[in-house]
Formats: sequence, C-alpha cells, structure tokens
Amino acid sequence: MSHHVSLVAVSGSLHSPSKTTVLVREILEEFAVALAAQPGVEVETHLIELGEIGREFSGALRRDELSPTAEAAIRRIESATLLIVASPVYRASFTGLFKHVFDFVGQYSLIDKPVLLAATGGSDRHALIIEHQFRPLFSFFQALTLPIGVYASDGDFVDYRIASPQLRERIAQAVQRGAPVVRGTLPDRVSEYVATW
Repeated sequence: MSHHVSLVAVSGSLHSPSKTTVLVREILEEFAVALAAQPGVEVETHLIELGEIGREFSGALRRDELSPTAEAAIRRIESATLLIVASPVYRASFTGLFKHVFDFVGQYSLIDKPVLLAATGGSDRHALIIEHQFRPLFSFFQALTLPIGVYASDGDFVDYRIASPQLRERIAQAVQRGAPVVRGTLPDRVSEYVATW
C-alpha cells in the first residue's frame, strides 16, 4: 500500500534572508529524505514563508475574509501529514504574525497531527520558547508535538547557512526520533511487529 505524505513547514520570520527559514527548510528536507526512504511512501514538501505571504492575512478578522492565497495556506496546514513550525524569538514569544495565522486554523483540524517545533534566537537564553510558547499553543489544538524540538542561536549560522555541527546533530536527532511517530500516524499502517509474524 502506498502512502502520500505531505510535509508542510511554516516559517514565522518576517524577513528575508532568514535564519529561521534556513533552519525550517533544513528540517523539512531531512524529514523528506527520512520518510521517502520507506517503501511505498511518496513525499511532497511545502514551505510557507510568512515573510512572503504575511500581508495576505492583514486586515482579516474572520476566516471568510481571507484572500485566496491565505486560505490556501491555511488549508495546506490543516491537511498536512506533518507540520514543521518555526519562529524567531520576538518579544519573548513567536512573532505576532505567526500567531495570527494559526488563529485562523480550525480548532479541531490538527488533532493528533505530528508537529515538530523549532525556533531561532539571539542566544541560548531563549531556548525555552519551545516549551513555554510553542507546546501550549499546539496542545490547545490537541496536536501531537514531537518529543524533540530544535532551537538554534545566531552563533549556529554563518552568512545564513548552518555552520554548527551540533545544530546538524540536533536536527538529525529530532528527525530520527520523529519519523517513526509520523509513520505511525499513516492510515492502514501495518506495524513492523505484526509484519514479522
């Protein structure tokens, strides 16, 4: 049985170039490789950069006021097999635009959906944003936040490229631990244990 897997990453950065977008793109690509290595899995990836489409959400107070571009982004988020979400630390939290976008996501559309949490900040002092800001938001959605998030500080990048071996190790560990969780949410999946009977 083949499975179509949609990996959707959301970068909450308001700027380009962006360390946050670099980080989330790297995680997205690593996850795509890990899942595509499984027999019968077809992977498609999508990167939503709020710095590019954020103005499509401005002025909208209700979902029926969203532009077609904004509505398409929300539907892509809601229909993803895996969400990878990231934001720079801004005023001790994720960006306001990131929160504004997720205010339009259906309250029950992310139930049991795997979500990998990531963030960037000026120093390691902001690393707890993943636990204090991101996890509560996606707990509200009853999403399945993956066990390991990825935090990166400015020192992990050089010229908007990942330069830290330690950050690459954290990304690899997050994908390694998260990929089995994602595979376990695929419909009509026969467990590896049962398959060996």
